[in-house]
Amino acid sequence: MKVCLCLLCLVLGACTSMPKAIQNINVVDVTYSQAIQNIDAHRNTLIRWGGIIIDVENEKNFSLIQVLSYPLDYSGRPQVSEEHGGRFVIKSTEFLDPVVYSKNNEISVVGELNGDLQRTVGKKIIRVPLIQSIGIHLWPKRQNNRYGHGKYGWHPYGYYSYPFFRRGWYYPFRY
Repeated sequence: MKVCLCLLCLVLGACTSMPKAIQNINVVDVTYSQAIQNIDAHRNTLIRWGGIIIDVENEKNFSLIQVLSYPLDYSGRPQVSEEHGGRFVIKSTEFLDPVVYSKNNEISVVGELNGDLQRTVGKKIIRVPLIQSIGIHLWPKRQNNRYGHGKYGWHPYGYYSYPFFRRGWYYPFRY
């Protein structure tokens, strides 16, 4: 029984690993709120953050991605159902195509916290943390599949409920 349990843990553990681009053993667990309170205390620290892309700017030798920060889950994916922390900017020496890295896509980054930048939001100027990227992972869009959240709320078979009963009649299959 113990052998089966150990094998099950190994198999499930292999399915929940982080993408290689954002795996790094030496990252420090610095939250967005900790960094924004004292940016100089965490300068040159390796961190792993993520969120939703707000904007992409390409300069001659680098690209800047402005991100709305969200906490990460066990696999390094932003938890967009949680409360966001604020904005930060990712700086990459590679060209990042704005079509691929488009607005509202989820992104995670491992990089070095290199201070802060000024950004204009509306008519207000704010200071946001700057991360020099080592690895970036763009997450695929979340799909609302047939198992889970359906059109009428949570259901084990999603919107595609089969079999189902309505007004005393049995319907074996429905699209």
